Amino acid sequence: MAADTPTQSPEPASAAEAERPDLTRETWQIGKVHRKVDAMERMRGVARYTDDLKLPGLLHAKILRSPHAHAKIRRIDASAALALPGVFAVVTGQDFKIPYGVIPWTPDENALAVHKVCHVGDGVAAVAAIDEDTANAALRAIVVDYEPLRAFFDPEEALATRDREHTINPYARKGNLSKHVLLEFGDVDAQIAGAELVVEGEYFFEGTTHGAIEPHCALAQVEPNGVLTVWSATQVSHYLHRELAKVLELPPHRIRVIQPPIGGAFGGKSEPFDLEFCVAKLAIKTGRPVKLLYTREEVFYSHRGRHPMKMKYRTGFTADGKITGVDARTILDGGAYSSFGLVTTYYSGQLLCAPYRFPAYRFDSTRAYTNKPACGPKRGHGSVQPRFALEIQLDKAAVALGIDPIELRRRNDIGADVATVNEFRVGSNGFQECLSRVESASGWRARRPTLPFGQGLGVAGSTYISGTNYPIYPNDMPQAAVQICLDRSGRARVFSGANDIGQGSNTMLAVIVSEELGVPLEDVRVLSADTDLCPVDLGAYSSRITLMVGNACLEAAQRLRRRVCRSVAQRWQIPANRVVLAGRMALDREDPARNVSSAQAFQWAEADHGLLGEVGSYNTPKDRHGDYRGGTIGASPAYSFTAHLAEVDVDTETGVVHVKKIWIAHDCGRALSRKIVEGQIEGSTYMGFGEALMEEHLIDPAHRGVHAGPSFLDYRMPTFLDTPELHAMIVEAPDKNGPYGAKEAGEGPLHSSIPAIANAIYDAVGVRLDRIPFSPPRVLAALRERAQLEEQGLVPAHKPDRRPRSAR
Repeated sequence: MAADTPTQSPEPASAAEAERPDLTRETWQIGKVHRKVDAMERMRGVARYTDDLKLPGLLHAKILRSPHAHAKIRRIDASAALALPGVFAVVTGQDFKIPYGVIPWTPDENALAVHKVCHVGDGVAAVAAIDEDTANAALRAIVVDYEPLRAFFDPEEALATRDREHTINPYARKGNLSKHVLLEFGDVDAQIAGAELVVEGEYFFEGTTHGAIEPHCALAQVEPNGVLTVWSATQVSHYLHRELAKVLELPPHRIRVIQPPIGGAFGGKSEPFDLEFCVAKLAIKTGRPVKLLYTREEVFYSHRGRHPMKMKYRTGFTADGKITGVDARTILDGGAYSSFGLVTTYYSGQLLCAPYRFPAYRFDSTRAYTNKPACGPKRGHGSVQPRFALEIQLDKAAVALGIDPIELRRRNDIGADVATVNEFRVGSNGFQECLSRVESASGWRARRPTLPFGQGLGVAGSTYISGTNYPIYPNDMPQAAVQICLDRSGRARVFSGANDIGQGSNTMLAVIVSEELGVPLEDVRVLSADTDLCPVDLGAYSSRITLMVGNACLEAAQRLRRRVCRSVAQRWQIPANRVVLAGRMALDREDPARNVSSAQAFQWAEADHGLLGEVGSYNTPKDRHGDYRGGTIGASPAYSFTAHLAEVDVDTETGVVHVKKIWIAHDCGRALSRKIVEGQIEGSTYMGFGEALMEEHLIDPAHRGVHAGPSFLDYRMPTFLDTPELHAMIVEAPDKNGPYGAKEAGEGPLHSSIPAIANAIYDAVGVRLDRIPFSPPRVLAALRERAQLEEQGLVPAHKPDRRPRSAR
């Protein structure tokens, strides 16, 4: 059929006109099972990661790192290194005098140390050479004259030292205090004083690292037109672009950042690192492309992993198990630099106020600088540690009050469409269903009273954000944007600045476009994370992509769908709402025999409207938080909810904890791609399981701040042989703020896995483990202490009628 109808003007492209998704309508792609759009490239081994990239004339860079935890730099002599054949350039801190930081209020580190080093592994110089062996030889030839200073490895000791001479970070303004937050909601002291039960405890969460398979890698080249191009295994292309422009003093339009396929990140690549600045500067100096790949040891020393936290909690309860008030004091060990630490300090308190209702709440969180590698965001950023403490407090209360632990949590559920005590707006809430699902699947009611000594079940709940309402740097521009262009062949091209780090965000975008425009996933091409080709997106952190980028993509796709449907409807002389796009066709809803291919439908629309391109953008709603200092930090458009139920078997002879099964029910709002959501649930739970039983990112004070084991041989993580059976259950409580009702699924399913295991250990053998990891020596020590108390008659025997005779 010819395009013989008059061309209509495009509809206004205002966000207000974008229709809200009908959460009840039938879909042909949403909620189905999809293979990731890049799965075959990765499975066949043809995906080109950053280190796979080769350019003519490529030089290799290496960074010289400090052997001291704290020292002044008196002098750096690189003359011998520069004299070596094959060495092209050396850079030092003098080439990077402008400090940077991903949070604009805390720019407190340099690409290479300028006047002092703050931890073992701090970079002091970088070399570009013809190959890695020559670069390493050049590092050995560089002479650095250090003046060692007193090092602080304990955060409380560091905070107690206030003189300037012992201030760790050169840009710190308040000694070794990185950040302090004190917020109180309601009369906490009165509420706790009036409680029938007060549970007090001290908890310690050891630092852990991300364990991504791919180390950090960056490659830089100055193009003939003067544009600096940097390829990096980053999860925040936009923020890297910003900081490169700042530190290198280049106009942003002369910098291009590209993220190739990435081999895992989990928060560990969510800010700029020294290697990106070094390869950029060395490429500028030499006029040749320069690449730098971290060794595994360098990844450990660059760190940015989970903060060690020392937590002291008091929680009041009524006789029927209702929370009356929570009082939390937390010391965070931040390491040498701020990283995301300002946000982490707030998150350690702000994100605790759901899924349970608190009548009163106070948190006092203090982050300290120490002479260790900087801590930053790891999956579940900032709130995994306090969740561990609170969920154990709830379990202690359930035991003391004689209330079923699941029932106690039910009684305290905050509900839907409510405000938390710290004035965050909670929309949809599937927590009650999450509890019911794990209770039923595990056989909790029938099995828990009958399990013998040494075996136990434990439960815990949690919540997490679906993106932060407040961007890292405040502005009025959208936090996410997407461009879509339709091709005459029936295909769609999606341009997104979002970073796919393995979580499947490119697939999520393809699913939305496929759903709205009726083309299968293989007909949707997603081009992402290239600052020259794609609109700005803030990156992969705080579980923001599905909700924020998904909404932007949905807006653009719906506008295109309406154009296509109108053009088809005009030719068929029917109302536009009768046209359905699905299955690579446009169909008449009331007469499906009348249909044309997607290619024909797109051609009609292009004839009517010109090139079929549309944009969508997303910014967060303004009513999600209270009006107080820090009230924006932790506020989110929507919150996910999770319940974990763990089954353990504790060997009382060896102290080994065998986690047999973990049931996980997660409210993701709506699962856009079912298997990917299930994979995220399982992956998060696996990571929490590893932290609970094995992982410790330890800096050894006895050896002057050297890492205790910076390799995968020494840093224990579970393999598939160690991992328990994971039963992922999707709960859908659609939220009006999410695309098709979707909320996050990438980080929330981690938090409560750890306290669920801790509570299961108590159910099994009657010991409380308030410090992670739950290693065999710690379990044995707790068992011995419990046995002594039982012998002295200070505590009753745990499961006396179900113990084996040898243990009675």
